[in-house]
Amino acid sequence: MNSVLLSIILVPIVEIYLFIKIGAKIGAFSTILLIFITAITGIIYARYEGLNTLRSAYSQIIKQETPAYEIISGAAIAFAALLLIIPGFATDIVGFLIIFPITRKLILGKISTKIKKKEPDNNNFIDGEFEDIENDDERKI
Repeated sequence: MNSVLLSIILVPIVEIYLFIKIGAKIGAFSTILLIFITAITGIIYARYEGLNTLRSAYSQIIKQETPAYEIISGAAIAFAALLLIIPGFATDIVGFLIIFPITRKLILGKISTKIKKKEPDNNNFIDGEFEDIENDDERKI
C-alpha cells in the first residue's frame, strides 16, 4: 500500500483518538484551547526559524556558496508550519520536532542518508564502438 494513502487514512484516526483521550482527561474547552495555543505558538516560532534560515541563506550567498541546507531547511520549516496549522496533537508533535533546529538536523540527516542509499550508481557504463549505417546499406537490421 502506498505510504501517502496510508498516512491519509491513519493520521485522522490517530488525531481523533488523541482528541477523545485528551478531551476526556482535561475537558473539551481545554482541549480546544490547547489546540489553538499550539497552533499560534508553532506559527510564531516557525516564522522566527524561517527568518533565521533566510539570514543564514543570505550569508551563504554573500560568501559565494550554495545555500543547499538552508533551502531544504526552509522547505522543512514550511511543512512544519503546515502541520502546526492542522488541528491535532500528533501533527503538532511532528511539526514541533521539525521546527526545532536540533531535531530538524537529525531528521534531515536521516532522510538524506536514505536518499543517498537509494540513488543508483552512475558509474556503471558499457564501453563500445559504433558505426553509422546509411539507409540503403545491406547491414541494416
